[in-house]
Amino acid sequence: MNYLGNIRAQSSAEAIYRRRSSPQKPQKSKKIIVAGGAGFLGSHLCETLLQAGHQVVCLDNFSTGLRRNIDHLERFDTFKVIAHDIVQPFDLKVDEIYNLACPASPPHYQLDPIHTTKTCVLGSLNLLELASRTGARILQASTSEVYGDPNVHPQIESYWGNVNPFGPRSCYDEGKRCAETLFFDFHKKLQVEVKVVRIFNTYGPRMRPDDGRVVSNFIVQALTGQDITIYGDGSQTRSFCFVDDLVDGFLRMMASPPSLTGPVNLGNPGEFTIGELAEQVIGMTGSQSRIIHHPLPTDDPRQRRPDISLATQELGWRPHVDLAQGLVQTIDYFERLLARTTRELAEAM
Repeated sequence: MNYLGNIRAQSSAEAIYRRRSSPQKPQKSKKIIVAGGAGFLGSHLCETLLQAGHQVVCLDNFSTGLRRNIDHLERFDTFKVIAHDIVQPFDLKVDEIYNLACPASPPHYQLDPIHTTKTCVLGSLNLLELASRTGARILQASTSEVYGDPNVHPQIESYWGNVNPFGPRSCYDEGKRCAETLFFDFHKKLQVEVKVVRIFNTYGPRMRPDDGRVVSNFIVQALTGQDITIYGDGSQTRSFCFVDDLVDGFLRMMASPPSLTGPVNLGNPGEFTIGELAEQVIGMTGSQSRIIHHPLPTDDPRQRRPDISLATQELGWRPHVDLAQGLVQTIDYFERLLARTTRELAEAM
């Protein structure tokens, strides 16, 4: 068996392991809102919840979420899609709310920074008020960006961060920090059952090819024969978590005892330089792309790796898909997506 075939077989084995190790299917179906449910992460979460027997309401304004991410879920009669921007109030009796609504890649959240801040702050406020009215448990998808360009490595939840409050990334970084404040104040003042997770770099199928994040950038560039663009010298580090592992973390956090409010880091502690990632993508795609370097963006973190001790201890959670295994599935997805796009363009001519 060749290298890629070997990795594909290992990925299949890991998927079986995750199904066996994930929380059991619920005895009772719940009605659940997934805000941002048409996005990369949200669509995977919606799919998992539907397969577990829940009723799922996907809220999305489709600013970055895509209909194609959730088209295959229309076969479930327990799935409902509502086009809605959570900056505006929303009312529906539900049992649980997952707040994943916000552009997560720098090019997208910087496109309209004011609306990004509104989504983080006003959107969280509206969903928290809904949770307070209905008695729903609510999970906030926060981010490792709350740590900024960290002076502590790896990052642990007690670290307060090193964030620029008025830089180009501030609308997202500070918006998410303020959202966390709202969540914990609603818990303390109004006894809302809150769960806060801090997501580190996550990748997998259904990422947008134009989202500007490093994994999707490198794969699309490699598959299309473009230069691989590295910002800076490539020595900055990131940790990459496959989407299936992250969704498992969401479910475990939502099902945890009320006393565990978070924040809890969710991410893969394996640490790679951006240069190493580029070389791995080139090798796995068989691309002839060259690596070129551009200036490092303002406030781009030098290093990022989660300490997941709390998630392991309290949730029994740790990631199982290593980078090579996850990249195989992600590359396969982008190969199919690019082939379909090429075919559709040809048919339209």
